[in-house]
Amino acid sequence: MPEPVKKTISAFTRKPKSQEAVEGSSVLFEAETEKPDAKVRWQCSTKDITSGDKFVITAKGNKHALTINAITQGDANVYAVIAGGSKVKFELKVKQTPEITSKAEPDGCKEPSKTEEQEAPAIEPAAIEPAATEPAATEPAATEPAAGQDVKGSAKNGPSAEDEQPADTRQDLTGLFVEKPQSGEVTEGGNITFVAKVSATSLLKKPTVKWFKGKWMDLASKSGKHLQLKESFDRNTKTHTFEMHIIAAKANFAGGYRCEVSSKDKFDSCNFDLAVHEAGAPQGFDIRAAFRRTSTDGKEDSGELDFSTLLKKRDSFLKSSNRAVQVSTEPDLDVWDILRHAPASSYEKIAFQYGITDLRGMLKRLKKMKKEEKKSEAFLKKLDPAYQVTKGHKIKLAIEVANPDVEVKWRKNGQDIQPTGSKYIFESVGNMRYLTINHCSLADDAAYCCVVGEEKCTTELFVKEPPVLIVKNLEDQMVMNGERVELECEVSEEGANVKWEKDGVELTRDESFKYRFKKDGCKHFLIINEASKEDCGHYKVKTNGGESMAELMVQEKQLEVYQSIADLTVKAKDQAVFKCEVSDENVRGTWFKNGVEVQPNARINITHIGRNHKLTIDEVKPEDEGDYTFVPDGYAFNLSAKLNFLEVKIDFVPRQDPPKIHLDCLGRTAESTIIVVAGNKLRLDVPITGDPAPTVVWTKAEKVISEGDGRVHVETTKGHCIFTIEGAERQDEGVYSVVVRNPAGEDTADINVKVVDVPDPPQAPRILSMGEDSCVVQWDPPAFDGGHPIIGYVVERKKTRSYRWMRLNFDPYPDTTYEAKRMIEGVQYEMRVYAVNSIGMSRHSPASQPFVPVAPTSQPIGLCVDDLSDTSISLKWRPPERIGSSELMGYGVEYCKEGSDEWIPAMEGLTDKTSIKIRDLTTGEKLQFRVRAYNMAGPSSPTCLTQPVTIREIMQRPKILIPRHLRQTIIKRVGETVNLMIPFQGKPRPIVTWSKDGEPLNPSSVNVRNSEVDTILFIRKTDRQHSGKYELKVQIENVEDTGCVNLQIVDLPSPPEALKIADIWGFNVALEWKPPKDNGNCEITGYTIQKAEKKTMEWFTVYEQYRRANCIASDLIMGNEYVFRVFSANLVGLSLEACNTKDSAFIQKKGIEYKPPSYKDPDFAEAPKFTHPLVNRSVIAGYSATLSCSVRGIPKPKVTWYKNKMDISNEVKYRMLSKQGVLTLEIRKPCPFDGGVYMCKAVNESGEDIVECKLEVRPQIAREEKKSEK
Repeated sequence: MPEPVKKTISAFTRKPKSQEAVEGSSVLFEAETEKPDAKVRWQCSTKDITSGDKFVITAKGNKHALTINAITQGDANVYAVIAGGSKVKFELKVKQTPEITSKAEPDGCKEPSKTEEQEAPAIEPAAIEPAATEPAATEPAATEPAAGQDVKGSAKNGPSAEDEQPADTRQDLTGLFVEKPQSGEVTEGGNITFVAKVSATSLLKKPTVKWFKGKWMDLASKSGKHLQLKESFDRNTKTHTFEMHIIAAKANFAGGYRCEVSSKDKFDSCNFDLAVHEAGAPQGFDIRAAFRRTSTDGKEDSGELDFSTLLKKRDSFLKSSNRAVQVSTEPDLDVWDILRHAPASSYEKIAFQYGITDLRGMLKRLKKMKKEEKKSEAFLKKLDPAYQVTKGHKIKLAIEVANPDVEVKWRKNGQDIQPTGSKYIFESVGNMRYLTINHCSLADDAAYCCVVGEEKCTTELFVKEPPVLIVKNLEDQMVMNGERVELECEVSEEGANVKWEKDGVELTRDESFKYRFKKDGCKHFLIINEASKEDCGHYKVKTNGGESMAELMVQEKQLEVYQSIADLTVKAKDQAVFKCEVSDENVRGTWFKNGVEVQPNARINITHIGRNHKLTIDEVKPEDEGDYTFVPDGYAFNLSAKLNFLEVKIDFVPRQDPPKIHLDCLGRTAESTIIVVAGNKLRLDVPITGDPAPTVVWTKAEKVISEGDGRVHVETTKGHCIFTIEGAERQDEGVYSVVVRNPAGEDTADINVKVVDVPDPPQAPRILSMGEDSCVVQWDPPAFDGGHPIIGYVVERKKTRSYRWMRLNFDPYPDTTYEAKRMIEGVQYEMRVYAVNSIGMSRHSPASQPFVPVAPTSQPIGLCVDDLSDTSISLKWRPPERIGSSELMGYGVEYCKEGSDEWIPAMEGLTDKTSIKIRDLTTGEKLQFRVRAYNMAGPSSPTCLTQPVTIREIMQRPKILIPRHLRQTIIKRVGETVNLMIPFQGKPRPIVTWSKDGEPLNPSSVNVRNSEVDTILFIRKTDRQHSGKYELKVQIENVEDTGCVNLQIVDLPSPPEALKIADIWGFNVALEWKPPKDNGNCEITGYTIQKAEKKTMEWFTVYEQYRRANCIASDLIMGNEYVFRVFSANLVGLSLEACNTKDSAFIQKKGIEYKPPSYKDPDFAEAPKFTHPLVNRSVIAGYSATLSCSVRGIPKPKVTWYKNKMDISNEVKYRMLSKQGVLTLEIRKPCPFDGGVYMCKAVNESGEDIVECKLEVRPQIAREEKKSEK
């Protein structure tokens, strides 16, 4: 049974709610806590708020309030109030103050409503007047929305004819959207709103909506001046409305957007596009306005110049100028048609010619246009490749055909679908054709096809079957042999298939019909008609979403007699009651008198209540005397008793006869004890004689018992005194005295009455130990045994989350310690005990503390000695092979001296590791060691060493273990780091000595670190002088071992020498040179020969990896003059410099000699300039963060990063990236110490520039909802 989820208790009795306010006003948030002394904190965007002029925090008793004064747009945020472990979030929405225009509206304009005035910004008159004064000859297509005017992203303002696409009728898997945001267009500087509506009728909680631009940019973090996200809820229609407002749209706002909505396990998304058009240029276009500055402070001379507006509006300005003079007679050119037929290499040229700036959007649109050309003639829109729907839901397949009058056929797995009943619904709306499949089942999981003429489109429908969960688990049962067993469980879905198993073996309907399986809606039953001992075991029911297990125990029928019937002696007209109690309340029986079955009548009554069977005879007669027997049905034994009828004979007594008590007539002495069962009626009928009639007085403990009608009362009749206790109780026990008096004398008698009862319940049992499937339980005897000795005890157990108790023994168990078996490991149980005496069974004891049967782990394996010294020893072992359902708590290590049985713990507590080093031991002692694993059940069996260990260090010869990759020559480049770790052996710790080429190492350039098992040679920055043979010597006393490592530091070679032109003939030039003086400490692998025309000086490679010191450059162009250069190359790379020819080689040309004009080389040098600065950031510790900026400059500047003015270029924690002028600093998993001021510096020959930002690293805050469940 799954553990119930703990309900979180809030510390707030009243929570603040989200509010909406107007700019400049004040707002009050109130909260009430459950405790008056609770500490309350207010937060804004997870930052604490302190009381001041802006925020006023008040607290009075358990009432707390936050007041925000002079609200601005910046106060629109998410706030929170925290008390103890409870946190409540709420939101403040700020509305702009409505602007009132001073000019009257033009005639004929309808006055807008109040709601429209509040929601839509006022349209400036200056934007309307030019349209009114425009000549009638203006083209009608120029009626675009003016700047500042709102445009709704709906079907009314859809895309243009070029962008028009067929409506998206694809049915989502969940269909959360009631209204999806539609693609729209807006003029640059205008406003537009996209609206999405979600129905809340089928949702358990409020849906979460995210807005994205492109594939990954989340717009929630971009809210501000140009973007606002709003949401509302209509309680009447139960619809959530989400709006995205784009204010003062810019050209870079254009592109694809996506809206995603999710709620628990449901998800839906929708894509839409935004097109931003350029605003029309006014008649008096000012060329200086195009050279605007990117200033945000309103100053004319601040910011940097931006020429993009001039480039974008060049063609629109020319077109508007021509339109003002005369109507153009030239036909309009379709740019997309030109691009579609042009080669890909000409796209950039055409885009620049026609003013297209978004090259990426242009390529996407061209790709889409080419795909549309491949569409079929019959279908405008085909089915998606696949759909998915949940079982029981419906789905709607939609296509769009080219001909609205054409007939379509729908097929399923190649067979035509017939419109029968409500399963399949066909719809035809204009060009759209729909197929609706209701109540989808697994049979609907198939391939569907739509056929129009000879063309068809196909899709595949996948029906998702939800997992079947077990709502009600199986319960443990204990039955008697031969009884009917019915195991019941309940699942989450009707008609679901389940699988039954017994002890891991699947149960099926066999020929003997032993097992029967029954379904009743969501309930499933396993029925065993006649249970036997072989049916004992663990039964499990499985579904595709879970499983449940229960235990069945079958016991042999053994009927216990808790109270037998007793002989009775009664008088005429009295009542005789025979009563017995057996162990099984379901057992019926028959009463016999002298072998004849007793039939009930008005005087004889037979009752059966629980375990008690009673025969009552009212107004006993002499013929009722006889032997009475009770025979339980189905058992071969009986209970017998005798009914004696007492006849009272009255003899003649003289008139002056002293009173006498005749107790001997009952067959008892005066000191006899009368035993009565608690709850039964005690009637003492004492015959007395005396003349005159004596008076009778009953006393108990010298207290007179008077006549009355209470529970204990006395009654005196002629010749008898009757003492009656209705429902005897324990306090009625004692010695009762009866005194009879008359004038002739008196007589007394004592009657000892003992009340016997079932014993008191035992104390709560205790769990002494636990095993894998058993436990040992112990309890104390009851304080009162009921007056009869305790026969034994009955033990019961149950699972903690169950309500059914299962009896573990039917025969009373004599001891107070019991071993319960056949439990399930890892399941929590409780135990309780009944006490039994000859009267009956007591009430049950309190339940024990919950416990889980867990066996100790198996013993650890592989215990061995890892290291040994004069005063310490290191041991290691492997974990146990079997750990069980309980977690391993640790290991305990103990040792004892040889010949002793006293084990001494080697440490305090337990260790989680599988190794330990025991210190401070006495040298020369022989010790034995053992290890035990501990879990909830206690320690495991110990694992000992095979023989005792003598604490004394063992001499080990020194030996150097040089790794295989260090046995060859190690080649490193200049400036790289060398880190060589060489392990060795030897005890005691050897002396390690390093040398280079037979001389000691220089500690200023080479560092050495030694440990007990290895040595490390470290060179931070290598140089050529570090090359050589490094020798290692390990020495213990007079024994030593040596090893060597060869290190070769290589560098780039120097350039070749004496490059000259040996000969020139035809189109060929012969070159010769000498090898370089410095080969970089490694072999020269070749040369790279390059040529260049003297006019352009552009170098081209002639040969690479050329091995010789001479070559012939062929295929030279006649009439050109060439110069040559040669690079030398080795393992590291090419030389930094090249050897150039002093003379040039001119390839002679016959004919007129051309003298090219001379030009002055342009200077493109530009000092570095950051085009995009660093932005201050606040990040969470543990999550990688990046800082980005962009820089330009010619030649390419050198970039250096600083933190708090310290160079971090060589820090491993940071990674610097540069791509096409975009600089990125990645900080891997920052901590609070990584916060500070970061600076980026760019330097080239023309100057330098710097940019800075602040980085704040906030510590992680654990979520309130995250709680550990046990």
